[in-house]
Amino acid sequence: MGRITKLFAKKVIMAAEGRTNQEQLLQSIGLSLEEPVDPAHMLNDDEYYSLLERVALSEQVPHSFPLRVGSTMRCNDYGALGLAMKSAVHLRGTFERVVRYALVLTSVAFYELEATREGALMHLHRSGERILGMRLSNEATLASLVTLGREVSTRPFQPLCVYLKHPAPSSVEEHRNFFGCPVHFGTDKDAFLVSKEALEAPNHLGDESISRFFDSHLQDEVSKLEEDVSLEEQVQKYVRRALSEGVPTISEVAQHLAMSGRTLQRRLSELGTTYQYLVDESRRQLSERLIRETDYSLAEVAFMSGFSEQSAFSRAFKRWVGQSPRSYRLQTQEHSN
Repeated sequence: MGRITKLFAKKVIMAAEGRTNQEQLLQSIGLSLEEPVDPAHMLNDDEYYSLLERVALSEQVPHSFPLRVGSTMRCNDYGALGLAMKSAVHLRGTFERVVRYALVLTSVAFYELEATREGALMHLHRSGERILGMRLSNEATLASLVTLGREVSTRPFQPLCVYLKHPAPSSVEEHRNFFGCPVHFGTDKDAFLVSKEALEAPNHLGDESISRFFDSHLQDEVSKLEEDVSLEEQVQKYVRRALSEGVPTISEVAQHLAMSGRTLQRRLSELGTTYQYLVDESRRQLSERLIRETDYSLAEVAFMSGFSEQSAFSRAFKRWVGQSPRSYRLQTQEHSN
C-alpha cells in the first residue's frame, strides 16, 4: 500500500466549497483546522483517493475541483522540498528537485523531466487502476506543479500544452482557462510541456548555495525512505535518469547508494540479478516508450537510451523485443490507428 502526505489531504478538504463538513473530515484523518500539517505525516493512497472522490462529488462543479486544489499549493507548504524548489536558480531546477525528491511526499508517484525539441515534458508517473480518485489526484498534481512554477519564476509561466490519460470530463473550459493552453485528454501520458525559455527563466529567490544546502538535506531524507524501496528499483531509477549522458558505471550507481561497487554487485547477486540485466531492462523500457509515445527519430532514441551508435541500439532492441525499432514503431502506430 502506498502513502501520500496528509498535507495534500488537508488542501483537498480546505478547498471544498460544497456540503463537506471540513472540521469533521480533518478530524477523521487526525488533523485540525488550526494546526499546520507536517508534510512527513502520511495517509495511505486508498484513503486519499476516497477522500478526493467524496469531496469532489459534493461540489457543484466536480470536474473543476482538482484545479482548485492545485491552485492552493504554495512552496512553503512543502517543507524542505518547497524551500529547495524556491531556492533553485531557475525553473528547470525547481522541477528537477520535484523529480529527485518527491519520495518525501509520496511513494505512489514519481516524476520525470524529459527533454524535447520544444523544451521538456514534466511527466507524472503513477501506476494502478484509474479510479476516479486517481484521475482527480493526477489533475490536482499537474495543477499544483504549474501553480508552483508560477510562484517561483520571475516570468509569467504557463505550459505549452497539457496531456492526461483519462477521458475528458463533461466540460474542459475550466482546464483550458487554468492552464492557459490546450489540454488533451485520452492521451498516452500525464504530463505538461514546458518551453526552453520558461525552463531557463530565473527564479525570484534563486540562490545556488542555499539550494545546495537543501539538496543535501533532502538527499539524506530520500536515502532513508529508499530503504523501503527495493534495491533493483533504486538502481533502475538512477540508471534511467543518467542514460541520456551515457550508461553509468556500477561504481557511480553504488556511490549514489552509499556503498562500494563490490557490495552492490554482491547484493544484486543475492537477489538473483545483475547490474547489466538492470541496465538492459532500463534501456529497453525507456526505448520502447520513446518509440511508442514520441516522434523522436531512431537516432535520437538511441542516444537517449545510452547508445553512441544507432547500429548498436538496433541490435540490442531486436534482442530485447524480437524486431527492429522501425518495425516496432510501425506496428504500434498501426495498433493506435
